[in-house]
Amino acid sequence: MHVGMSTFFQNLAGGYTDQEVYAHEIAMADMAEPLGFDSIWAAEHHFDEYTMCPNVAQFLTYMAGRTNRVGLGSMVMVLPWHDPVRLAEEVLVLDHVSKGRAILGVGRGLGRIEFEGFRINMGESRERFVEYAEAILNAFETGYIEANGQFYKQPRTAIRPFPFQSFRGRTYAAAVSPESARIMARLGIGILIIAQKPWETTVAELNNYREIYREINGAEAPKPIIASFIACHEDASIAQEMYEKYIRGYSRSALNHYEFHNKGLADIKGYEYYGALANNIEKHGVDEFVDFLAKLQIWGTPDQVYEKIMENQKRVDAAGLISIFSYGGMPQELATENMKLFAEKVLPRLKRQEVNGSVGGMRGRVTIAAE
Repeated sequence: MHVGMSTFFQNLAGGYTDQEVYAHEIAMADMAEPLGFDSIWAAEHHFDEYTMCPNVAQFLTYMAGRTNRVGLGSMVMVLPWHDPVRLAEEVLVLDHVSKGRAILGVGRGLGRIEFEGFRINMGESRERFVEYAEAILNAFETGYIEANGQFYKQPRTAIRPFPFQSFRGRTYAAAVSPESARIMARLGIGILIIAQKPWETTVAELNNYREIYREINGAEAPKPIIASFIACHEDASIAQEMYEKYIRGYSRSALNHYEFHNKGLADIKGYEYYGALANNIEKHGVDEFVDFLAKLQIWGTPDQVYEKIMENQKRVDAAGLISIFSYGGMPQELATENMKLFAEKVLPRLKRQEVNGSVGGMRGRVTIAAE
């Protein structure tokens, strides 16, 4: 099983400067390779304290020079916020300097604050995502980007440096709507599960995508990746406290950043689901929704954490896990201990699991480097 870790650059509590947050997250990323993780990831966000990594390619290129073997993944790059030419160039620079270790995760975005900050019509995000993804991924195969879509028109232009290997099998989308599933399947894009829906809904959507992928390609879809926020401690009571303070803290920050409780999202094309979600939150209360999001994550003793991860892996037949250890106002020292304990007691067990799949063409490695 492939097991990666993701930085998160969250600064909720106000007890650290942004510079201190960056120093801490880079230190966490520096531990990933020596501790035996298979990949390092980062998520793109802008304009508030939810996540302060506005340029994922820049950060991962920096980490490429500090590492030798780990994959370098985006969780995710939000396509409608980018000029596709510039994003394609940045990803190919990362792939060249890392000698092919880039793993591309893409999404269409959900934060209204970010669309407004970039002066982009949020109601166009689904169509832009599909058109941009198609142009970028075709460019990664041919070395030339071109498009004549409704929202993206691009004369045939060379992308330099030229791609030196295919991105098929190492590109993932954070979600694939029924409207875009056919195009995503044709492009060979896998699924990155960032749990925000009931597992039964996620499984149903995933099965629909797999059926379409099989119909178009005559082959099975890539196995998905699951991203999870982790709270691991030898003392179960302390792990429970970490859940209450920090996993729930993250969940509340997600609610606030994405405005899941804003019924106005129903009026934005492509976001009707979230309007219905807001009605449900109004009916049952914010705290219940925070609990729902939190319970989708992973916490407990090392044994409990392992069992919960494997339960989720079996739900969706996942090839890998992206684990997040620092979030929700967690003190930096505790976050470091969280990651180290996971690496010592959980990671080796996960990496011994044969899942008959890979993440970005990189299978999990069983050998754990000494600290």
